[in-house]
Amino acid sequence: MAFRVIKTVNSVKFYIRAIKVIYFCCEMFSSDLAGELTEHKSLFAKTLTAYSSLTHHINGKLGGRKKFSYFSVSVPSSPEAAMDLVLNVADHYVLTPYVYPESWAEDGALRQIISLLVLTNLGAAILYLGLGAFSYYFIFDHNLMKHPHFLENQVQREIKYAMTSLPWISIPTVALFFAEVRGYSKLYDNVSDSPLGWPGLFLSMISFLFFTDMCIYWIHRFLHHKLIYKMFHKPHHIWKITTPFASHAFHPVDGFLQGLPYHIYPFLFPLHKLLYLALYVFVNIWTISIHDGDYRVPAGLTGVINGSAHHTDHHLFFDYNYGQYFTLWDRLGGSYRHPSALMGKGPMELVRKLQAEGKLGKQEVNGHAQRKEE
Repeated sequence: MAFRVIKTVNSVKFYIRAIKVIYFCCEMFSSDLAGELTEHKSLFAKTLTAYSSLTHHINGKLGGRKKFSYFSVSVPSSPEAAMDLVLNVADHYVLTPYVYPESWAEDGALRQIISLLVLTNLGAAILYLGLGAFSYYFIFDHNLMKHPHFLENQVQREIKYAMTSLPWISIPTVALFFAEVRGYSKLYDNVSDSPLGWPGLFLSMISFLFFTDMCIYWIHRFLHHKLIYKMFHKPHHIWKITTPFASHAFHPVDGFLQGLPYHIYPFLFPLHKLLYLALYVFVNIWTISIHDGDYRVPAGLTGVINGSAHHTDHHLFFDYNYGQYFTLWDRLGGSYRHPSALMGKGPMELVRKLQAEGKLGKQEVNGHAQRKEE
């Protein structure tokens, strides 16, 4: 029982600190945006007072064991502003009738930040675990788990690493979502709001893909620089033979930096809100797909699309195929490598060869290889 209470209090501490970080990010982003947050200071102070009383009570119960503390936070709010579509739905069906007290206005900044934190973490977990599980059970070739580079308990380790990182990644991400909700982006609600109408909707989708592909290429390549690789990107390269669950198994800094172009785009270019949400889901599907070991790509597109076969070679050979969707920037940057799996020299060919030679022991057949972390 005491352990559960401690765990709950630690979670509260994490999210209070997250709110403070988001406020700091908003302050850096815009003094006006930060200024909108001041009206909830007294309300949040009451929350902290209640939290302080709880931690004081727990400290008294714990005696000489680990103690808890809280810190004071001054947090924000805003004049009325257009709500994000996801917040609207969540408020209408769940948050307003069942969660928040009537005194917490739907357009209040503190409420929006807390809601965005919860919804972002919940949405990320559902997309990651749901899409990852679907891909793992219906697309991923489980024979790849016999590969000598497949780690012991790798799937569980990938999931644990990702689920540990996602809450940290959500903190700066929510700061950007909050700025979008408060109207600081170029997101719009109706097609008629686009300068080019329906053609503009299509063009924004194409430009989103090419813009984010370009940015991610250079961010990804930067993360491979020897001065920072070990600190941030190496944890993702532990997985030489990836499963769909490796898709989000990043160091938090790595994960946020590679996701940043998706959130920066609507601050630079007009984008329909529904299209933005659709692209957000697509990005998650694509990220999982390039880690799923399904190397099939239409023959005419193998030199254009950066698929799972291309990304597998990135994990195996390190300095190639940094791109996200396309091979364009790898070709321009001299880092393109034609996938070994498409030349009959991929991971599955090695597995078949080792099986034919009788070199795969019982452990490997069960998906428990002997490779240690580098």
